[in-house]
Amino acid sequence: MNRRTLIAAPLAAPALLALPAQAQPAGVVMEEFLIPGGAPGVEIYLRNKRPEAATAARADRTILICHGDTYPASTVFDLPLGGLSWMDYMAGRGFDVWCVDIRGYGRSTRPAAMAQPPDANPPLVRGTEAVADIAAAAAHIRSTRGVPKLIHMGWSWGTSLQGRFAAENPGLVERLVLYAPQWVSPTPTPVSPSQPTIQAYRTVTRAQARERWMNGVPDNKRAALIPAGWFEHWADSTFATDPEGSRRVPSVLRAPNGVLLDARESWAAGVPWYDPGKLTMPVLVTVAEWDRDTPPALAVALFPALTASPGKRLVMLAEGTHSIVMERNRGALFQAVQVFLEENIAA
Repeated sequence: MNRRTLIAAPLAAPALLALPAQAQPAGVVMEEFLIPGGAPGVEIYLRNKRPEAATAARADRTILICHGDTYPASTVFDLPLGGLSWMDYMAGRGFDVWCVDIRGYGRSTRPAAMAQPPDANPPLVRGTEAVADIAAAAAHIRSTRGVPKLIHMGWSWGTSLQGRFAAENPGLVERLVLYAPQWVSPTPTPVSPSQPTIQAYRTVTRAQARERWMNGVPDNKRAALIPAGWFEHWADSTFATDPEGSRRVPSVLRAPNGVLLDARESWAAGVPWYDPGKLTMPVLVTVAEWDRDTPPALAVALFPALTASPGKRLVMLAEGTHSIVMERNRGALFQAVQVFLEENIAA
């Protein structure tokens, strides 16, 4: 087992900490797109960060990132905390970085049923629909950049979506990053569906989001986990993507519940939602030690199932949660992924 534990190290130079919240780092450009999704009438939101002085496109330097089951990608992966987002960091190292919001999330099309009471319709946005949106986003990027394949990365639910896409389309995936992966669990996790009837969508308040975030963090480590102002910056940016939810008191974020029905029928039933044995590209699995949504035991169980992956790697990160991407120790995550993306791996 090629396994490495990384400890957080300083990431952003002091000069970056003084950047205005929405400023782009020097030499990095951003573009935004609404493109046709995986079904008629669906538009999906894509955001791109890349070096201003970009060279010819390369498959091993072009990456598509997908979010988890509650929050959109753009307000996590391109959130300028301390003046620098993860997408900025990768673009600054020469990568052409894209993130996608699946239908029902962020600035992508929301199903009409999300404007109705949550108990009026069945669970919205099943995984197969989400994978169709990933396929549409990836096809757009491959066509736009003229590359035959991309690096794919997912967080949480996004690991299932990207894993399934990669298993079904191995020739289109250069490498695969599974950050906080879902996998079969012998015991319920905080995101396991427990209610007898799953509604169309759910609502999350800021207080609930923070409580879930801190689950599993030792009491003596909580105060230092998230630097001052970071949670509020993330919450302001994320909840603003749901204008309907923002009008409620207290404000809420609406999230489709198709993922919960998928989890009931697959992970909770002991049935993997994709076949890791079909992943023939290099795969990185990474998780933080205090993750309670997708505990480290799931990553450890998934790793041996990657039987066809050359150069597979498992990285456990110290003192972080499911959301280490937005915590003080996020540098460990950035560096672990970057090492994997940039190194030569023999097939």
